[in-house]
Amino acid sequence: MARAAGKETVAVGEIVDAAVDRIMITERQAPRVLDNLEALGVQKLRMAKDKVVIIFDHEVPPSKITSANAQKRVREFFTGKVTLYDMNVGICHQVLSEKGHVAPGMLIVGSDSHTVTNGAFGAFSAGIGLTEATGVLLTGKIWLRVPPVIAVEMSGRMSDRVSPKDAILYLIGRVGADGAQYKGLEFRGTGAREMSIAGRMVMSNMSVEAGGKAGIFEADEKTLAYLSPRVSEPLAPVRSDSDARYEKVVDIDLAGLAPQVACPHTVDNVVPVDNVTGRKIHDAFLGSCTNGRLEDLEIAAEILKGRQIHSGVRMVVAPASTETYLAAMRNGTLETLIEAGAVILNPNCASCASMHMDILADGETSISSTNRNFRGRRGSRESEVYLASPATVAASALAGCIADPRAC
Repeated sequence: MARAAGKETVAVGEIVDAAVDRIMITERQAPRVLDNLEALGVQKLRMAKDKVVIIFDHEVPPSKITSANAQKRVREFFTGKVTLYDMNVGICHQVLSEKGHVAPGMLIVGSDSHTVTNGAFGAFSAGIGLTEATGVLLTGKIWLRVPPVIAVEMSGRMSDRVSPKDAILYLIGRVGADGAQYKGLEFRGTGAREMSIAGRMVMSNMSVEAGGKAGIFEADEKTLAYLSPRVSEPLAPVRSDSDARYEKVVDIDLAGLAPQVACPHTVDNVVPVDNVTGRKIHDAFLGSCTNGRLEDLEIAAEILKGRQIHSGVRMVVAPASTETYLAAMRNGTLETLIEAGAVILNPNCASCASMHMDILADGETSISSTNRNFRGRRGSRESEVYLASPATVAASALAGCIADPRAC
């Protein structure tokens, strides 16, 4: 933030006028940003084409005429002015890093709260509102307050079929939905270093569910190995000072962690899976910007291989990106999921935001790998959503009720 503000140092609580390295806008929010620009009579953006990324992912393909018209309008205005990825690429928070738009030390903002996902690569990345997004497009800058930081010290190694999704659900349940309100979460320790890139993205993605302004992992050799083939600019990790001061430290022993489940209708209503085993489900969803990556699909396929999904459950799978989709197709993961009875969607946000696919009916219950379970988010306000890891989703799809994946 100091670099982005052109300063040597900044202090907690200081408001900085920071230059934005990258702004991301989805096709869902772009029409409202476009309304703002047109109201101001703007036809030309201040920011360079490579600094503005628009991604079609929330409702693709469109299911309503109004959506189709809105998407057409976005294409017509922004094509040639920005870097635009249409509906054949995937979910914005996956695509941004896959396509080389994220690097350690960057200041990244996006018109979606889960833009915090990019903190997995050592970037300061935060969601912003649509008026703010309009301002960034016109000035290239944004006002930000430097947040205090909570250190999340993770030790130990997770047992089989316990995953980073379980770790972040446990953390949110422990600190509460506002426990990190406008604060940074810094994930550290041996547990953080041993996590895969996909696992780190899960943790950073759901930082916002505790109110976090950003959720950051220090860039290391895993980060550089992932980004080096994708990013054209030099990679320069930003590291914490040895004498860094934290508002507090939260310790998590990953070795003692059981699979976790967030119960309706809040993300911080978290319990160990044993507390809710046996709850009947109608739907099992695997996907989203939280858990639609290759290793998520692979663990589900491992559990489902040679078995059949319960007759009373429909299982829907949405890979996070076309890159993920192709990899899962080539290694047989999609074949295994299909043979077990799952329905595979194109890479998109799908049911996570209840836009156009896999909507829940009155009285239905879903076990979902998504990041939110607010009342009505997946369809009927009379439905219920339990959040869990891909392994728990797959095990529950088999059983017809919420199940412990360690028993499979």
